[in-house]
This record gives sequence, structure tokens and C-alpha cells, in this order.
Amino acid sequence: MGKDKLRKWAENESFDIVFEPPLKEIVEGATFKQNEWGSTVFGNDNPITLELGCGKGEYTLALAKKYPERNFIGVDVKGHRFWRGAKTSIQEGISNVAFLRTRIEFVHHMFGKDEVSEIWLTFSDPQKGNESGTKRITSYHFWERYKKFLKPDGIINIKTDSPLIYKNALEEIKEHGAELLVENGNIYESDISHFPADIQELLEVKTYYEQMWLAQGDTIKYIQFKLNR
Repeated sequence: MGKDKLRKWAENESFDIVFEPPLKEIVEGATFKQNEWGSTVFGNDNPITLELGCGKGEYTLALAKKYPERNFIGVDVKGHRFWRGAKTSIQEGISNVAFLRTRIEFVHHMFGKDEVSEIWLTFSDPQKGNESGTKRITSYHFWERYKKFLKPDGIINIKTDSPLIYKNALEEIKEHGAELLVENGNIYESDISHFPADIQELLEVKTYYEQMWLAQGDTIKYIQFKLNR
């Protein structure tokens, strides 16, 4: 195991905005901070947005800076990745940000009913060998988990380079009666002037991985929808 990973994990443990519930207990059914994030972590009852599979936390930080009246939590199993986002948050005094290290399939153990207002899924792994979608965090299989903590009018955003994720999400939105709000299959080479102004701004945020995909000539796709509750 690399020394750099160990250093970042150790530093994460010193950050009061980073949380890592014991995985064994969560797998066995334990919960963690359900319905307590506002009161015990942020000290307010502002709306909460999650970035699931947050990587380095670029979107978490960008959202937090744009919306200081909201709270943002980046979630990823790889703590050495979001270390950068956590450290930057502390260095810049961004008080409406937290990071949670856990596997996404257990995220409903961490948040209670109607606790979350919005979800961002940015450049998720398409899991090409998993045609049923049971491992794809953008799929209906995971939407059922999200329903456990997402508000009835809560929004899900998907930003991806993957044609598979884009195609399957649109198909599942139609199949399961979700409400499609916005979609575009090539946001940087299309006219998106009809998108809400705040969405246009947020779509300009380019994550580390997104810049890699763009350099390879990939197109970036975006979907925003609401689940049928």
C-alpha cells in the first residue's frame, strides 16, 4: 500500500468534516447519523445535497461555494481521493461541506427519511459487465435506495461521459415513470441556453476525470429528473 494513501487516510482522520462509520457494523444493519446531519454536523436545517461517488470532491466544493445557504456531502469509498476536497474545504473555511467514506450501496443507512434534497452522480463507473444495473449507482436498482432518504420533490442529476449510463438512465426514467426535467447528450457542443441559468453554470465545472474524457474526445451528457414517489 502506497505511503501517500496512508498519509491521506491519516490526515482524513484528523479532519472534523470527514466521517467513516465502521463498515462491518453498517453491513450488519447499523445506521449512522440518520436525520442528524443538519443538527450535529452543520448546525442548521438547511437543505442537504449529496455527491455520490464524489472522487476528488470537485462538484461538492463547487456546489458549496455557489450555494452557501445549503449543505453538501461528498460520498465515496476511496477516502484518499476526497482527501483533496476535504483539505481544500478546511483551508478555505468552507463550512457547509462534509465528506463521508462508505460504499454507495449502504448510503441509505446514513440518511433518514426526507433528509436529502438533491443528489449528484458525476462520472460514475458504468459497470459495463453488469447488464442488470445492480452495481450501477445511476440505475433504478439504486434509485430504490435513494427513495428512502430523498425528499418527495428531490432532484437527481447525472453528468457522465458514458453512452451506456446516459441511454439506460433515459430508458429507466421512462419505464418507471420518473419525471424528466432536463437532458442533453453533448452539453459542450449543444445550445443549452434553455437550461436554467444555475444549471448552465454548474455544468461548466469540470472534474479531474471529466477533463481526461474530454481530452480523449468523449462527449459529456447530462440528465436531471425527479423520482416517482
